Amino acid sequence: MSNYALPAAAAAFLTATLGVPAVAQDGAAPAIDDSYNMVIVYGDDACPQSTDEQIVVCARKSEGERYRIPEDLRYSTDPANRSWAARVETFEMVGAFGTMSCSPVGAGGYTGCTQEMIRNAYADKDAAATVRFSQIIERLRQERLGTIDAEAEQTQRDVEMIEREYMQRLERERAAELPDEQAPPPVTPSAEGDD
Repeated sequence: MSNYALPAAAAAFLTATLGVPAVAQDGAAPAIDDSYNMVIVYGDDACPQSTDEQIVVCARKSEGERYRIPEDLRYSTDPANRSWAARVETFEMVGAFGTMSCSPVGAGGYTGCTQEMIRNAYADKDAAATVRFSQIIERLRQERLGTIDAEAEQTQRDVEMIEREYMQRLERERAAELPDEQAPPPVTPSAEGDD
């Protein structure tokens, strides 16, 4: 067997197994949800209007941000770009080991890793200056819900007024004479009870 036969066979195997694109089990591509569109607008730019088929949520940024590099891309995570203050903070944790410390040293050192990950995730989330569409959507939802009660009260008053007018019209129609009907003669008291 030659020296090149094994690599050629391995290459053929990898091409056969890895070269085929992944397809969903039912053969269809996953559906894309086009019922909403999240847009960032700058300065006094108009927000695109929502349609019956699509809801548009706009996040507004200042005009000065239009041509700047997005904040997510402005800062490097390269260790050489870390400040000395951040480097010193890491030295504070050098001696932390044992239970709830998230270190490989000491009994139970692994037990604090979940809390540390959660703490770091919340710190990153609080420090991020990115657009939070969920907050914008929640604020707009609260504004919309604030007007629903007033609209419902006005609709209830309108319905009650229409019902009242309808009932008054029915009473007038019942009290009115029909065109072919004669009015009954007035009833007069009889004189028999005057004895």
